[in-house]
Amino acid sequence: MRLRHITGSEDFVADSPYVVHRSERYRGVWNRELFPKPQPIHLEIGMGKGQFITQLAVLHPERNYVGIERYDTVLMKALRKRESAEAAGCRLENLRYLSLDARLLPEHFAENEVSKLYLNFSDPWPKARQANRRLTSQVFLDCYTKFLRKDGTLEFKTDNTGLFDYSLESIPAAGWTLLAVSRDLHRDPVLNEGNVMTEYEEKFSARGNPICKLIAAPPK
Repeated sequence: MRLRHITGSEDFVADSPYVVHRSERYRGVWNRELFPKPQPIHLEIGMGKGQFITQLAVLHPERNYVGIERYDTVLMKALRKRESAEAAGCRLENLRYLSLDARLLPEHFAENEVSKLYLNFSDPWPKARQANRRLTSQVFLDCYTKFLRKDGTLEFKTDNTGLFDYSLESIPAAGWTLLAVSRDLHRDPVLNEGNVMTEYEEKFSARGNPICKLIAAPPK
């Protein structure tokens, strides 16, 4: 589906004090330069409209969050969601954003700087020739190991069973360890505890689609 451009989104994102521009300057010093407190940093890659990461930032002020979204049109919607949350009294000093292609993340975060990654309802790129574009391909998994802590984790949710099956193979093949797997998250009493839903998750689960989730650890 073609993404509809919103006039003015580029300027809106460029003017936001919460979007980190020229973020390669902060590689290795995110906690010291960009957040009020030095706390574990969690990234959501492809955050969409921001519901998931905004709720996490509200629920967990003891962590610092960065939402990654390469499209300004979508990032603007996440910033609007932040505005609404703050107008309702939420404090979000622990939430920042990047407009960036995920392949470039090692240029913006140093080794061991990130504690957790979230991949939620990523584009499945279903054609075989598109495999390296999948966020759970070895190309991206190798990229994540350059900034994810050795004791860190990756959490992945999708309703696309083809992408999930692919990920169950690609993740161990890249040297990662699968820590937990569920093919029906909302019926899993352990993995579903404290689950925060994305906009897509709400929509897909309302249609009766089971949500798949896995948690993985990087190579030691």
